[in-house]
Amino acid sequence: MSRDEMRAGDSDRQAIADKLKTALDEGRLDLHEYDERLQRTYGAKTFGELDSLVTDLPGTVPAQQSRVQPYQPPAAPSPAPGAGNVPQPGGPPFLASYGGVVLVCFVIWGVSCIASGDFIYPWPLWMLIPLVFGVLGRWGKRDR
Repeated sequence: MSRDEMRAGDSDRQAIADKLKTALDEGRLDLHEYDERLQRTYGAKTFGELDSLVTDLPGTVPAQQSRVQPYQPPAAPSPAPGAGNVPQPGGPPFLASYGGVVLVCFVIWGVSCIASGDFIYPWPLWMLIPLVFGVLGRWGKRDR
């Protein structure tokens, strides 16, 4: 028995209904055709009947009929003998990005102090806490 002749379940019908809704939202189906196909979806008994409802829609072709090959990640090159675990330059990306956020906050605080003429509570100091923990965590990993 081929897949097209196998009986479809409620979750299979719902998946096709979702694909039809996406096609309607994208303007690929008008409301009348969407309604027609939706009625046929909930009346379908087999996978073949369901697949025929979406084969003319881009991005909704069943995987069995697709001509696109699945992505195969390239094989990782083997490390050179004795290379071991070489640390990559730079730190975790969050340290650089979060450090920039902290810097911007300190600039805003400084401009606020200058504009008001008063020393305002240094609220950006609280933002240093996660940054310090990140730096200490990174520093602790280098000792190993």
